Amino acid sequence: MKASDLFIKALENEGVEYIFGIPGEENLDFLDSLKDSKIKLILTRHEQGAGFMAATYGRLTGKPGVCLSTLGPGATNLTTPAAYAQLGGMPMMMITGQKPIKKSKQGRFQIVDIVDLFRPITKYTRQIVNGNQIPEMVREAFRVAMEERPGAVHLELPEDIAAEDSDERIFDVVGFRRPDADEEAIREAAKMIENAKMPLLLIGAGANRKRTSKALTNFIEQTGTPFFNTQMGKGVVDERHSYYLGTAALSKNDFIHSAINKADLIINVGHDVIEKPPFFMEIGGTKVIHINFSPAQVDEVYFPQLNVVGDIATSIDHILSHINDMSNWDLSYYKRVKEEVESHLSRYSLDDRFPVLPQRLVHIIREELPDDGIVTLDNGVYKIWFARNYNGYQPNTLLLDNALASMGAGLPSAMCAKLLYPNKKVISVNGDGGFMMNSQELETAIRMKLNLVVIILNDSAYGMIKWKQEGMGFENFGLDYENPDFIKYAESFGAIGHRPTSDEDFRNILTKCLDMKGVHVIDLQVDYSLNHSILNVLLKEKTSLL
Repeated sequence: MKASDLFIKALENEGVEYIFGIPGEENLDFLDSLKDSKIKLILTRHEQGAGFMAATYGRLTGKPGVCLSTLGPGATNLTTPAAYAQLGGMPMMMITGQKPIKKSKQGRFQIVDIVDLFRPITKYTRQIVNGNQIPEMVREAFRVAMEERPGAVHLELPEDIAAEDSDERIFDVVGFRRPDADEEAIREAAKMIENAKMPLLLIGAGANRKRTSKALTNFIEQTGTPFFNTQMGKGVVDERHSYYLGTAALSKNDFIHSAINKADLIINVGHDVIEKPPFFMEIGGTKVIHINFSPAQVDEVYFPQLNVVGDIATSIDHILSHINDMSNWDLSYYKRVKEEVESHLSRYSLDDRFPVLPQRLVHIIREELPDDGIVTLDNGVYKIWFARNYNGYQPNTLLLDNALASMGAGLPSAMCAKLLYPNKKVISVNGDGGFMMNSQELETAIRMKLNLVVIILNDSAYGMIKWKQEGMGFENFGLDYENPDFIKYAESFGAIGHRPTSDEDFRNILTKCLDMKGVHVIDLQVDYSLNHSILNVLLKEKTSLL
């Protein structure tokens, strides 16, 4: 068969459902082979949109999402999604085209060394130089992409290789079981937990798996261990739980840091170095147990006294079975912290001023969404408010990126979530800056016939950097801009635009949009005037008193 036919069969063999992307002339053999496949092509309006959708597919399913581009500028447009997937631990496969490699037909036109370009931001990047290599290279790329820690992989398919004949067979997909942790490490972890006076459980990005959710919930309920999470660990354990203390949305000076500073043992589950560390270790200070798929990467602020390496859920279950005596524990201080957290987070949630405060926005969205509803966030200062104030009830129901933290990913992520879960309510929350970076994907969403709510937080500025600017004592400069009329903009694509004029109006519009068909764009005026006074000033004063 033709090599491009073989490539498609190899992808089908891996269970690929969708390919997101923009083909070019170098992909035409591949495209011709794809037309008769059960794999669906999702044509996007920018390669970034395709890459973000593929990465989100990987995040939500655990299987690599696949995206496609041509050579040169098409491939270079995938660098940001590649880094997004690589840093975020999301399995993703990129397929790029290339000019013929056996005989040049256009000199160096559009030719960039894409394989080398992707080397620092992928786990695996190769050029296919013979059609017979395709089965083994596709199988290896998928294996590497899914292997802990998951990430991005890349294969380049030159035009002439795609057209040549091949007679190779497809490799079987062979799974594997992650090994259990060493029994001695399990016993030592249980002993350290029993001997602690104020243990605290931290849930990180690597714990965001369904099996881990069940194991951790059981551990917390059986032992009564207070827990907190990082931004990308939200929802692993239902945050309505009585032992939940909060999310480490800031690096320091939040209520949760008061609890961290008092802990004499931190059980760190699923730690990922890409997230801002919510604590810094010191020699002779708080002890740390590192529970993960791989050993800790040691540096000057993180050097755990014990590594428990193996399947996380199994490790948690085994440690729990060895814990018998918790009489040494004194968790009364954590109850005080929880009371302060709940009092502080609820302060502005009922404030119905307009433009809307971010705390109020979070409160309304949480009330309007069912337990399994999904919120995807672009990147802006509102991400901090969602991390602190929005309770995740299930894993991967608040999709935020605290790894690459790229703007422009919020809308494509929501589109992929809705594609995978058409019966779930999905809301995409974007700053006006981030929305405009990939707003052209509204056309893709409408063409896909998605029922989606897109909220644009309109402050006509890069709000996150303005907050940082004010916090560092600089004058307001260089961060304000003018926005288009988002209602007319949405309608020009065929979406339905809404512009609330009050707090009550916003809630009513949101309620209706969640139950209506089509893509709904809500242009919502937001008030960030309290960001500095609360996050930079008030929190520092309050937490110093705890």
